[in-house]
Amino acid sequence: MGMKNLYLLVPLAPLAGAILAGFFGKVIGRTGAHLVTILGVAISFALSVLIYQDVQAGHLFNGAVYTWMESGGLKLQVGFLIDPLTVTMMLVVNFVSLMVHVYTIGYMAEDPGYQRFFSYISLFTFSMLMLVMSNNFVQLFFGWEAVGLVSYLLIGFWYTRPTAIYANLKAFLVNRVGDFGFLLGIGLIAAYAGSLDYAEVFAKREQLAAITELVTGWPLITAICICLFIGAMGKSAQFPLHVWLPDSMEGPTPISALIHAATMVTAGIFMVSRMSPLFELSDTALSFVIVIGAITTLFMALIAIVQTDIKRVVAYSTLSQLGYMTMALGASAYSVAIFHLMTHAFFKAVLFLGAGSVIIAMHHEQDMRRMGGLRKYMPVTYLTMFIAAIANAGLPPFAGFFSKDSIIEAVHFAQVPGAGFAYFCALAAVFVGGLYSFRLIFFTFHGKERFREAAHDAHGHDAHGHGHHAAEPHESPKVVTVPLILLSIPAIASGWLIGTVLYGKWFGDAIYIAESHKGVEKMAEEFHGVAGMVMHSVTTLPFWLAISGAATAWFLYIVRPDLPAVIKKKSGVLATILEEKYGFDRFNEWFFAGGARLIGRGLWKGGDQALIDGVMVNGSASVVGWISGLVRLFQSGRIYQYAFGMIFGVFALLTLWFNRA
Repeated sequence: MGMKNLYLLVPLAPLAGAILAGFFGKVIGRTGAHLVTILGVAISFALSVLIYQDVQAGHLFNGAVYTWMESGGLKLQVGFLIDPLTVTMMLVVNFVSLMVHVYTIGYMAEDPGYQRFFSYISLFTFSMLMLVMSNNFVQLFFGWEAVGLVSYLLIGFWYTRPTAIYANLKAFLVNRVGDFGFLLGIGLIAAYAGSLDYAEVFAKREQLAAITELVTGWPLITAICICLFIGAMGKSAQFPLHVWLPDSMEGPTPISALIHAATMVTAGIFMVSRMSPLFELSDTALSFVIVIGAITTLFMALIAIVQTDIKRVVAYSTLSQLGYMTMALGASAYSVAIFHLMTHAFFKAVLFLGAGSVIIAMHHEQDMRRMGGLRKYMPVTYLTMFIAAIANAGLPPFAGFFSKDSIIEAVHFAQVPGAGFAYFCALAAVFVGGLYSFRLIFFTFHGKERFREAAHDAHGHDAHGHGHHAAEPHESPKVVTVPLILLSIPAIASGWLIGTVLYGKWFGDAIYIAESHKGVEKMAEEFHGVAGMVMHSVTTLPFWLAISGAATAWFLYIVRPDLPAVIKKKSGVLATILEEKYGFDRFNEWFFAGGARLIGRGLWKGGDQALIDGVMVNGSASVVGWISGLVRLFQSGRIYQYAFGMIFGVFALLTLWFNRA
């Protein structure tokens, strides 16, 4: 089998599993559904490993597989670009997806939509693979929209819940805002470059950089890059298009891990890295990127420290970590952003899946205020989540430390406007990250067993409407804990690849950095191995900020658990601002939803009732009635009236004829 066929099989194997589970789910049953989808993703992962080895041997590929349409010299094709950046994404996406598929067997065991769920997550994997393997903007846009569509189906999987329907609609609409900008960027490229193939567009980048866009008067390359990045802001949930991601926690927990750890939300980071030859030509665009990333990093991390829903804490943590990746992009450290994408995928998947394990044990309770003391009941879940929390906080020698520390250093070396602000936000977010990461661990697994005191209604249900059982919380089955353990290994060790990934030409020519942007080059000069980086870290500010955040969480939730309530009360309006998430949801509800309601009411009252019903329907009927009433006067049945009418008609015709003559 040729390599081109292997490339094709990578996305088609999960697609085949999705089709079998989706259309023939009742025939093959629940076991058949999870077997075919897991087999499809396992084949895709195994092939990704083979392709990775082939790429490491120096065999790259860039070519079309199928030409869909040609129009005026513009080719719309399905094609693959197989290089180190692509295979890195393929390995991460397939590995995390495989673990999520296995985990889902345990998590969704009692759900009536079992087969449908497996079909969706397998289809999601196919969509993401098509996105990362594309060699042209048409296929990129197909994968981009496909992950958006499937995420809509997954977030609203429990479609009988009004909150789930609201959440998936919100995600869909916010992403359409970003996608509008993305489509404009692609349109500008098609109009001015005359091609949608990456290689051809990149070859013309100097010509594009010399053009001024006619409508805005901006340099064309800046307009293209900002439009493309607006698309990334939607997909990767950057301020102010971040509002959809926390609400998407309404979907089942495996989806939270799949969408928010390794796939959909990282699509924007991957896309900007792939477009590095274009972004490197516009310092304005890079400045915009680094500032947006900085705002997202700090301000979303602050919201995480006041959340009580275990999944929402992890969701806001994801927003903050995506902000770190975006800052790295703005600092021209694309390889560092992808490195953090990789390490983050592993430890964030553990946090989400671990949260799901806790939710199972707590009989679908998600409020951390009703947990506590779970460590002795769930030792495996506790240990894996503790590992992930250390990595998330950026403490050595775990994976998150190496990538996060590299981002902070890259931002420090960045020369674009806004880099100083970004550096401050990055450092401040390190303290906050340590605080919210360990707050989650201490609040959930340590301290008093608050679940024994959780208020029940007369029917033995909690505030969420889930029935509680008398049984003690217990460790989840192996089908849940084994994926947690397997994901914990790279959450510990994947950061140790830093020398190879960042400073060993791992990405080759897949990522382009301009001569004037020397941040990564300076970092390479200061790098003295993994052990040297770990030892040096204890003398740096980020290390002590992370330790301070963790120590603060320990003091507040272990030593003095009464203090958080006091601090909240004393904080007053600051606590309210964080709990209200800076008012974005309320503003959107008032401005966009309220505005839409006003417009809708105006169209209904003025357009539908007044114009259509009042004028066009009822008005035309009234006119016809009036004419009918007038004509009825001449239809009396009296002969002399008819004779008079005929004479009057002849007279009118003769008058008209003589006047024309």
